[in-house]
Amino acid sequence: MGNGTKVNHPVFARMYARMAADAEGRGAADHREEMLAGLRGRVIEVGAGTGLNFGHYPAAVDRVVAVEPEPVLRKLATEAARQATVPIEVVDGVADALPAEDASFDAAVASLVLCSVADQGRALAELARVLRPRGELRFYEHVRSEQPREARVQRAVDVFWPLFGGGCHTSRDTVGAMERAGFDVETCRRFRFVPCFLARPVAPHVIGIARRAPSAADGSA
Repeated sequence: MGNGTKVNHPVFARMYARMAADAEGRGAADHREEMLAGLRGRVIEVGAGTGLNFGHYPAAVDRVVAVEPEPVLRKLATEAARQATVPIEVVDGVADALPAEDASFDAAVASLVLCSVADQGRALAELARVLRPRGELRFYEHVRSEQPREARVQRAVDVFWPLFGGGCHTSRDTVGAMERAGFDVETCRRFRFVPCFLARPVAPHVIGIARRAPSAADGSA
């Protein structure tokens, strides 16, 4: 997702769909369940992929707007939305120009997507814009390792990884980026997840909840 432009990675999209489905049975489905537990209200999901989160949304969620710019993935997500138990609308759009009004959602979901946005700061600013004050950002992402040696390897791999991974980066400090964008990180569980050998450079993961901090523009909200 980048700078309001179209996203089209059909080869990567088909490869990702297969790899993501395989990872579900190796633990990713449990991670999604953890990320979304207790969620309620109106939700916007950024980078919905094939819709693997859809079956994990709690009944207290009123509506989900799922944004996915890649056509192959968006088609698969649309099919998955038909099987969901909560209302889900899949729409075309990019993270740095979300198709939503200011403060129009109670919560946002970012799941294995902030690694691939062209500008994390801009994407997080958009998420803050569409969330109400103190609205939740639920996140499940792979991130830069806290171990210096592994982090150096990730930075080295990052030279070529995005070329084959649909723009995915291996060494982003995503939690730090959230804090710099004005989110208060309430919970953050760090863990390693390696569903296959190729995933070793992106083993460090986080799951957590951040809240959109109120701003002066919110007044007394």
